[in-house]
Amino acid sequence: MISRRVQYELAGRVAAPFLTKLDQWQAARKTKHPKRPTSGLFGPPLESARALKALMTSYYLRGRYADGAVPVAWVTSGFPFEPLEQLGYFIIYPENHAALCGARKLVPKISAAAEQEGFSLDLCSYARTDLGNVLKQATPVGRLPKPDLLCCSTNICQTVLHWYRNLADYLKAPLVLVDTPFIYHASPEHHLQYVVDQLEEMIAVAEGIAGRKLDRQQLVEVLARSREGSMLWRECLATGRAHPSPWTGFDTFFHIAPIVTMRGTDKCNAYYRHLLDELRDRVAKGIGGIARERIRLLWDNLPIWFNVRELSALLAERGFNFVCATYSNAWAEAGCSIQLGEPIPSMAKAYLEVYLNRDLANRLETMKQLAREFDVQGAVLHSDRSCKPYSVGQIDVKERLASDLGIKALVLEADHCDQRLYSEEQGKTRLQAFMESFDG
Repeated sequence: MISRRVQYELAGRVAAPFLTKLDQWQAARKTKHPKRPTSGLFGPPLESARALKALMTSYYLRGRYADGAVPVAWVTSGFPFEPLEQLGYFIIYPENHAALCGARKLVPKISAAAEQEGFSLDLCSYARTDLGNVLKQATPVGRLPKPDLLCCSTNICQTVLHWYRNLADYLKAPLVLVDTPFIYHASPEHHLQYVVDQLEEMIAVAEGIAGRKLDRQQLVEVLARSREGSMLWRECLATGRAHPSPWTGFDTFFHIAPIVTMRGTDKCNAYYRHLLDELRDRVAKGIGGIARERIRLLWDNLPIWFNVRELSALLAERGFNFVCATYSNAWAEAGCSIQLGEPIPSMAKAYLEVYLNRDLANRLETMKQLAREFDVQGAVLHSDRSCKPYSVGQIDVKERLASDLGIKALVLEADHCDQRLYSEEQGKTRLQAFMESFDG
């Protein structure tokens, strides 16, 4: 135990900083290559990207040695994690790891193990990637720590419940569920109490595994950091209202990582203060995320992780910039609504009312508000084969955006992680036709 704990601490405090410095030194020594054909399409790269890489390198490197050193929990992205943070758990988000695999175009190879085990290609590619990694131990981050506890919340979709049941079977780890009723209009009091009761049950299980009691006062401090981080993230996103936007919606997809994996920590908040300062400086200097911002767009649904670079270049070439995205915005909503006076009931309400657990009318209103605030002229609605709860109703949304705000919208069929389920040529053709419609 002592040896493992030492490895865990050294990984974060020594190895990760050393590898970051080595990476920077090697990059500085490399001979500069000729500019890529797309290099003139974008503004200067964000300097914060280096800090982001260092932060995430440290996170995954520490994770390699976490099991046996500290309690480890695997959680769904919408899970109320703050009690786990206070209890000293190292928290892994399989969806974030799967997104990393998707960005590196490794999903077909990793998910093959799950498919051979009988999991359908129609299953969420996040789930297939995670199950494939468990079965095959194939990951670009070396290894993920074995969980002592699996934590699942149905506030993002129902797939996660069946996904985590299979994880519990394969990994022989206990599973706790926070079930969240779907919200129409507002949360009834009995729904809130239902979630509060489950949170108390989850805390009792987590305490037993961690071998310590939850400090309720320190939980308030974690919640305060969680709320602060979410508010900082929201302020970063708000800089996109400037003309030109200092970054792109595609940038936000990558800089979202700390608010997903490290929310509630000082490191997360320090990173977003640094990013916010840089974005505000770019706004003051008139520096845009793309070189020539002409048309401003909204993106709906998860990113197409394996095609981000190609899509951003295709759009930037014609002066189109995604200045806001419902996915990026969703990670600011829940944390910002946390109230510190009654921590458990406040958590219940915040995580019950996340974007995907609310009705289509709320989703439409959120998109209309973003469209107004960010002054968008068009929208791309990613009809995600892997995320049906996020994609349902997009035809109706498209029509309402047009009738209510005069916004042109394109429904683009793809998958967020598996390139086998996306026709790049067809997608490119449809996007080009969509862009041409603004010049007609």
